[in-house]
Amino acid sequence: MEKLLVTGGAGFIGSNFIRETLGRENGLLLLVNLDLLTYAGNPENLGPARKDPRYRFVQGDIRDRALVEKLFREYDFDTVVHFAAESHVDRSILNPEPFLSTNILGSQILLETARRHWTLGSAYRPGVRFLHISTDEVYGALGASGRFTEESPLAPNSPYSASKAAGDLMVRAYCQTYGMPAVITRCSNNYGPCQFPEKLIPRMIRRAMADLPLPVYGDGSQVREWIHVKDHCTALTAVLDRGQPGEIYNIGGGSERTNLEVVRLILAALGKPESLIAYVKDRPGHDWRYALDCGKISAQLGWAPVYSFEEGIVETIRWYLDHPGRGEISSPLV
Repeated sequence: MEKLLVTGGAGFIGSNFIRETLGRENGLLLLVNLDLLTYAGNPENLGPARKDPRYRFVQGDIRDRALVEKLFREYDFDTVVHFAAESHVDRSILNPEPFLSTNILGSQILLETARRHWTLGSAYRPGVRFLHISTDEVYGALGASGRFTEESPLAPNSPYSASKAAGDLMVRAYCQTYGMPAVITRCSNNYGPCQFPEKLIPRMIRRAMADLPLPVYGDGSQVREWIHVKDHCTALTAVLDRGQPGEIYNIGGGSERTNLEVVRLILAALGKPESLIAYVKDRPGHDWRYALDCGKISAQLGWAPVYSFEEGIVETIRWYLDHPGRGEISSPLV
């Protein structure tokens, strides 16, 4: 990994990954961050990393074939880490089309451009790698017990998760048809610094800070497995370093909580009353429970999460208290 293209690197997980990557000894010569800077992208998320001499920022769209081709010609990447995606379920319900074009077509454009630049005759250049970041939501919903493995069937229930599942299948097709040295990771719900406040944890923190009602879908009994974004980034590094081409790796934090438990924890940490909780109509197709079996990445790559949810949520709340101006809370989705 000498010349790295990161897509969506001004977003939540991508920016954390870039800061982690630039902060360690790894032989990296160049890191190009290609980000469209939609509402969820913020260059400030990169912090001091923007001054690293190895770092370049390009504002642009992964669906722009000419731009992606230009960047591959100019920088001769050997690694792609593909975060860029439309990722909010509620927005996908309101308007599925951007999710289809970005998460499916955008992924195919990246794959095809990498394939053409990385092949030498019928073989790939040594050391090239395409890492596709996906989600546990492609598996659909679980009941009260069990965990998804990498062999679980795909059964997405929202336009968002369907678009991500289609992107995963495109990566698989390039592996099977063209021998693309690609790896897919599927991660549980992330939390931590720099997350745009449309997702549950930052949304509830921001609204509680402002003494606004905290909208909870249904009765709040939906269960999510949470992972600190820094643990996710160390897992991605392990996959890049030691993961096998063509494989899928589940990445989870092992901390299951109902949405209502998370909301109550945030209110207690901020010293706010539970009377701020406002139960609202559940959204269509709302998955009840996600949980991942991470035995494969643990056994094969030696990775395990470090953060407990209890310590991670305290750190996250502190970050939002220290950065009160990040994001907006006036949107109906926020």
